[in-house]
Amino acid sequence: MQEHEIVSAVKQTSGLESDDHAKDATQATLWVLGQRLAGGEPGDVASQLPAGVAEALPTIGEGETFGVEEFYRRVADQEGRGCTQDGAREHARAVVAALKAGISEGEFADLEAQLPNGYGDLLATGPVTEHR
Repeated sequence: MQEHEIVSAVKQTSGLESDDHAKDATQATLWVLGQRLAGGEPGDVASQLPAGVAEALPTIGEGETFGVEEFYRRVADQEGRGCTQDGAREHARAVVAALKAGISEGEFADLEAQLPNGYGDLLATGPVTEHR
């Protein structure tokens, strides 16, 4: 997927009104995801994304341990724009759905394997329409 396709998917799924806000939500979600993932996983995910999206992910992740509610709180803080934790939840789920459609099934499975069972809410996405 190209950057504009990811941003458009996030905008449509989350109900955001502008591409800029959808891009901010995407960057915020990926930045927090990069904090949560360990080792080379963030870089592996980034390698399958367009540069403008991938730049939010570090090459190496620190594998910080925090639950999904903290994940949403961090996304809200990073996104700014008065984003609430509930809003961040919707935005992050839209980003993960776009991510699932934009990277290989194997890479998404690797990402999913690094997240504990409590992250089921974040990973609960609709049907995947595109895989590489």
